[in-house]
Amino acid sequence: MDFLRTDLLDLALSWGPRLIGAIIVLLVGLQVIGWFSKWLRKSFEKRNVDPSLRPFLGSLITTLLKILLVISVMGMLGIQMTSFIAILGAAGLAVGLALSGTLQNFAGGVIILIFKPYKVGDYITGAGHSGTVREIQIFVTILKTPDNVTIIIPNSELSTSSLTNYSAEEIRRVDWSFGIAYGDDFDKAKDVLLKLIKADERIHAAPEPFIVLGELADSSVNLTVRVWVNASDYWAVKFDMNEKVYKTFAEEGINIPFPQMDVHVHNQK
Repeated sequence: MDFLRTDLLDLALSWGPRLIGAIIVLLVGLQVIGWFSKWLRKSFEKRNVDPSLRPFLGSLITTLLKILLVISVMGMLGIQMTSFIAILGAAGLAVGLALSGTLQNFAGGVIILIFKPYKVGDYITGAGHSGTVREIQIFVTILKTPDNVTIIIPNSELSTSSLTNYSAEEIRRVDWSFGIAYGDDFDKAKDVLLKLIKADERIHAAPEPFIVLGELADSSVNLTVRVWVNASDYWAVKFDMNEKVYKTFAEEGINIPFPQMDVHVHNQK
């Protein structure tokens, strides 16, 4: 028992200070890394760093600092770093094979930030989802839908598949198809549409509005209308014009027909 007590005492005297020092360094290091991360975010904002890069760079730098801190703490405990690095390399290979999808997401995130097919604030459709980009992180992109639903998409899917960016251009074309009844005055309907378009200051004068007889359909004569607006005004103009046309056509005596079918019954003896 005396021998065991002596060994335990020697072990405590030998490893105790190291262990306590390593724990203190670990706790202090994590606290410093947390402060540094907050300072880094504020620094990004002051320097007007691209909002798409901020969460990505912040996460990457914080992760690297934590890895360096763990390696330093293990060195304080007397662990041979050469052997540890060799073991870490072998483990890294195994983990890399197991997490190949995660590594693909990381590579996808790098590709997105380099080539910038979209950025924070853009409205996109990709991987079967649509929404406004809120964050581009190391492994995923976070979208927010118009009905306030959060969608998290792996970066690999967005970097390797087709993607539609509705915010990439400053102006967009709005298309409508308005139907009038057969027998109604086409020229009058066209003039009414032109007046409504010119009265809306959000609609650009150039390129000029496009109004033609698009189709002689089964139940209506369809007018195809195309105008150009700022991308931010797209939906507001589209919905407002629908309402204005519906009300103005009724005031002007222009009928908007509904689908109908004439059935003729012939009695045969």
